[in-house]
Amino acid sequence: MRRDHAGTDDRATRRRQRTQGARIAAHFGVPHLATGDLLRRHVARGTPLGRTVHAYLDRGGLVPDQLMQDLVRKALADATAGGGGYVLDGYPRNPAQAWAAYQIASSIGATAQVALHLRTDDDEVVRRLLTRAGIEHRSDDTEPVIRRRLALYHEVTEPILEWYDRRGILLSVDGMPDADRVTAAVIPALEARRARHKARPGPVPELLIAA
Repeated sequence: MRRDHAGTDDRATRRRQRTQGARIAAHFGVPHLATGDLLRRHVARGTPLGRTVHAYLDRGGLVPDQLMQDLVRKALADATAGGGGYVLDGYPRNPAQAWAAYQIASSIGATAQVALHLRTDDDEVVRRLLTRAGIEHRSDDTEPVIRRRLALYHEVTEPILEWYDRRGILLSVDGMPDADRVTAAVIPALEARRARHKARPGPVPELLIAA
């Protein structure tokens, strides 16, 4: 059965994730693998994967999960070829994708050591998005639409957090303050996780994060 890759979280959350993902990657000196950016690069370069993705987008369709898995597999293999870590941002977004990502990472010995979750408050997210919609004159961001996206996030994406928690890799941080305050909370927490991993016997790769 084919499953499709679809965005289920709200735009404000995605902006916060991209900002923190880029800052984390810069701090630790590892690649920032933002799946949206990776897709756009493949399309711009006209790679075989990019041409296939472009065909789906031209038809207004969703990118199939298998293509997303191929994209993630290549990105992770390239990022970890020298034994370093990575920040994977924007994937997975549902349990099936989470299991696929785990299998891909396991096959190259690069499973995530930390899954970062930025906690949000639905009512505040709605308020911020409605304010932004007014400033940007967006007619598609109405309260019912935003709340439907949030409900879909809670139904489809949020269950992944329980799985990460059972694996002992979930790191949950308040994502509602301004970006600098969130970064100030995230970086020390990740540094502490890295120190614990490095204290374990045997070779340990650089920090691997699914943001």
